[in-house]
Amino acid sequence: MKRIISLLSIAILILGMVSCDKAQDSDDVSSELNVNHEYVDLGLSVMWATTNIGAEKPEDYGQYFAWGETKTKTTYNWSTYKYCNGTAQTLTKYNFKSEYGIVDSIATLELDDDVAHIRWGGKWRMPTYTECKELIDSCTCVWTDLNGVNGYKFTSNIRGYEDRSIFLPASGHIYGNESFNVGSWAYYPSSSLSGPDMSSTIHFKENRERPNIFVGYRYCGFPVRPVCP
Repeated sequence: MKRIISLLSIAILILGMVSCDKAQDSDDVSSELNVNHEYVDLGLSVMWATTNIGAEKPEDYGQYFAWGETKTKTTYNWSTYKYCNGTAQTLTKYNFKSEYGIVDSIATLELDDDVAHIRWGGKWRMPTYTECKELIDSCTCVWTDLNGVNGYKFTSNIRGYEDRSIFLPASGHIYGNESFNVGSWAYYPSSSLSGPDMSSTIHFKENRERPNIFVGYRYCGFPVRPVCP
């Protein structure tokens, strides 16, 4: 649902930035639940949020989450990962190969395990593989900076939406309890598995021609950029 938030927002609305309504009967699991988070209509199958989870501005990195987990933590590895018993070969959920643990053949996150849905509520969720690929394929992607923060600007190539864009900061990732490649690389996970121990991600790095779809280990800490229909 599109909503005019104030007279000062007219310029923003011209660029297609609106908000997704939140369900009001959810528990307040974070300060971001039941808040009118802004999104941009790029003319695609879903609307893309303007900020990461835990971020106040588009250039903020926000919080980092392991795939399928809805809380942050101090250490990101297999021994702390929610859906395994300490190793990649002992998965307890979201697995389609017996050599990796219990097989349930679920390859897409359920909403109860989707951090975007749990943290923001309403119709917010993580993007699928297809939606991530659509973003890359339907936009002009330029490595740039926003208020001094490196990242990629995705500007729509869809007719009638060419003046609309989102910015994804180069937020790096967390492995163990250390951050890596902050300011030069990024992985933005989808809700889709690419293999039993990895999810499909939007991946980019400095000096690469354009972002692509890559993989990220489920246990690593990555930022999340939500979408809504």
